[in-house]
Amino acid sequence: MITLTPRAATQIRQMQAEAGAPGKPLRVLVESGGCSGFQYGMSFDEPKADDTKLESEGVALVIDPASLAYLNGSRVDFDDGLHGKGFEIQNPNAQSTCGCGKSFS
Repeated sequence: MITLTPRAATQIRQMQAEAGAPGKPLRVLVESGGCSGFQYGMSFDEPKADDTKLESEGVALVIDPASLAYLNGSRVDFDDGLHGKGFEIQNPNAQSTCGCGKSFS
């Protein structure tokens, strides 16, 4: 399960509207790369046959099986404050994260 904070859900809905994709699911994924070995990714995408489909704060999410293994239990927040980094994934499965907060191991 992946959950969104209300701030993240608001930002996602705003981005969906700007992209002309209202209601299109947000894909949350993990891929090789970044300075710590894996990096997070997000995009609006249609579900695939083996995706897990979730909903949090009224936003539809899709996640592939490999990414779900790394992200299960994670929480997605959005920080737009003075020192905000944008979307932040708080991942209980990460052994370590890099300073930018976009990659982990």
